[in-house]
Amino acid sequence: MTGKLYGVGLGPGDPELVTVKAARLITAADVVAFHSARHGRSVAKTIAQPYFREGQIQEQLVYPVTTEDTDDYQGEIDQFYEEAAARLAAHLDAGRDVVVLAAGDPFFYGSYMHMHKRLADRYEWEVVPGVTSVSGASAVLGTPLVERDEVLTILPGTLPPEELAARLADTDSAAILKLGRTFGNVRHALEESGRLDGAWYVERATTGRQRTEKLADVDPDSVPYFSLALLPSHSKPAKPKGEVVVIGLGPGAKAWLTPEARQELEAADELVGYTTYLNRVPQRPGQIRHASHNQVESERAAFALDLARKGARVAVVSSGDPGVFAMATAVLEVAAEHQDVPVRIIPGVTAANAVAAKAGAPLGHDYAVISLSDRLKPWDVIAERLEATAKADLVIAIYNPASKARTHQVADMREVLLQHRSADTPIVVGRDVGGPEEEIRVLTLGALDPATIDMRCLLIIGSSQTVATPAGVVFTPRRYPTS
Repeated sequence: MTGKLYGVGLGPGDPELVTVKAARLITAADVVAFHSARHGRSVAKTIAQPYFREGQIQEQLVYPVTTEDTDDYQGEIDQFYEEAAARLAAHLDAGRDVVVLAAGDPFFYGSYMHMHKRLADRYEWEVVPGVTSVSGASAVLGTPLVERDEVLTILPGTLPPEELAARLADTDSAAILKLGRTFGNVRHALEESGRLDGAWYVERATTGRQRTEKLADVDPDSVPYFSLALLPSHSKPAKPKGEVVVIGLGPGAKAWLTPEARQELEAADELVGYTTYLNRVPQRPGQIRHASHNQVESERAAFALDLARKGARVAVVSSGDPGVFAMATAVLEVAAEHQDVPVRIIPGVTAANAVAAKAGAPLGHDYAVISLSDRLKPWDVIAERLEATAKADLVIAIYNPASKARTHQVADMREVLLQHRSADTPIVVGRDVGGPEEEIRVLTLGALDPATIDMRCLLIIGSSQTVATPAGVVFTPRRYPTS
């Protein structure tokens, strides 16, 4: 009959915070195992020492390396865990019950979990929870971790500083563990996120060597591994003045929404935008939406700025990139009248880039981007620009080619371009790219039928150097002939 494996949490350091059950199991165990560094001292053993009994077998599992000792830390530490698990398995196979000690809680960044993963599928096991270091730190500071519907975030100090800062800025309360050599990065992240003033430093909570201090005042050279940073309840600074973030959703496919755009959408209090685009953003509880039709850009911008003046974090959404025939200019233009609301622009994948990628690389050389909409500029200006780019032998990406109210523009564009481009010039017509009705057509300028073009299309007109292969791949070489 095999023995039973126990993962026993000991709490943050005070032996009196060891649970009754943990104390009983430690005393009754045939084998008590504990981890230590190469210097031989073990925090877990020190906490549990009062509950040891004579005649017990002690298994000291000594970590062979640190991250600073080797270029293959993970490989060597995995080998150590395998060897340690084999030592414990030998006792279990011999019918001995094994208690593996874990400071804090066994499954909260605890060393026991590595033994559990390797042994729990072969032996009977039980995990005894313990008071975590986070709870101990909160207790010695005498301040709540969280209240009511506040959010607590637990973070390892080993995360990159920019990721730490982003997570700290977006939570009510936080604990950052694994300090020691990471302390400098953690302090920088707290400062970048505006949370440094509310942060506390707690070292060896509940022990005789306990130390608490405002984190901003701590000497980095004095910080051991067994310490943590705590942002307790109500440490989040007052809500900052509102802002407007103009976000590019990309052409349509969810995969083309950037992580930065997704994060800003989730963080926004209120969303503003054209109904079709707002419908592409997943609903989030507590977030307010303001939808409108597609021809009130200035009004939409003014509305968003007014919401921000009242303290809201407002996201204005655009398809594609907000700076390409979209909402960024409208918002900045209205914002410039008062300059009292901060505005940020989050880029997105453009429709031109999406269509080009589907066809190959037609934008591989110099190109121009022109909108055929004459709602905000005269057609004469558009025609002049088409002629100038055609003469310059640039590839041209055509936005807003036609609508129900604008029916002559594509035919007029074709007539202008044919004065300077061969009828065999390759063109790409992308329709609903990234959407459910996506279609990519490769044809020639001479074969373009204006009746097949609508507002959901984007056209790419090739230059004299653009190539369309028999397989329908279109590209424009980066080299241009010298004569």
